[in-house]
Amino acid sequence: MNNKVIWITGASSGIGEALVYAYNKVGAKLIISSRNRDELYRVKAACKNPVGIHVLPLDLEKTAALQDKAEEAIRIFGQIDILINSGGMSQRSLAMETGLDTEQRLMDINFWGTVVLSKAVIARMITSGGGNIVCISSLVGKFGTRLRSAYSASKHALHGYFDSLRSEVYEKKINITLVCPGFIKTNVSINALTGDGSPQGTMDSAQDNGMPASECARLIVDAIKQNREEIYIGGKEVKGVWFKRFFPLRFSKYMRTAKVTR
Repeated sequence: MNNKVIWITGASSGIGEALVYAYNKVGAKLIISSRNRDELYRVKAACKNPVGIHVLPLDLEKTAALQDKAEEAIRIFGQIDILINSGGMSQRSLAMETGLDTEQRLMDINFWGTVVLSKAVIARMITSGGGNIVCISSLVGKFGTRLRSAYSASKHALHGYFDSLRSEVYEKKINITLVCPGFIKTNVSINALTGDGSPQGTMDSAQDNGMPASECARLIVDAIKQNREEIYIGGKEVKGVWFKRFFPLRFSKYMRTAKVTR
């Protein structure tokens, strides 16, 4: 990875933070982004080789500013070889109790922010001879569960959009990887939005007992290296993808009564 330039959003915590450490160890040049500038500098300071890391704060919700942010990121090292869209926000609320403004916010952060950044970077990658776009989706990008309606919709949208985009840019040497984690031990449930848009503020038990973020990052790095189109990461919850594919009616009935933690 020497001299490869990797831009990671959502880099101040969770899977994004773990990916920063993983790529820093192998000598990549990194641009790390999130809303929290102080946390980004904490992550940079925690790296073994912080010299090749540039902090670039951004807010995925402010989609109008993201084109300029992408141009700024490209100017830092002159290129971007891999864009990892790890920034996002989850949900813990019933659909009928969730405000439309909260649902719109989830779509802006999880879907539109990713689309805007990716299109800006792909244009430059094509002129440079190719590159990789990675989207951290979710297992609920493959099936829906209670308390995750808008979050699941935003992740389903990523699959529809980037599956289509992949077929359009493949011959231009652009590889697209969709990563679908299940329960990973991060603060995603603590920061998840409730119906009125406020954070849940508590850790889900399933999340707390999930796969370590460092292990998830290792699997993602391997998937990117292999140019995988899609990868599912987690424990037994991964079986839900296959359960729905081969037994959709049984899966639907199961999900009506399955325990889903807030």
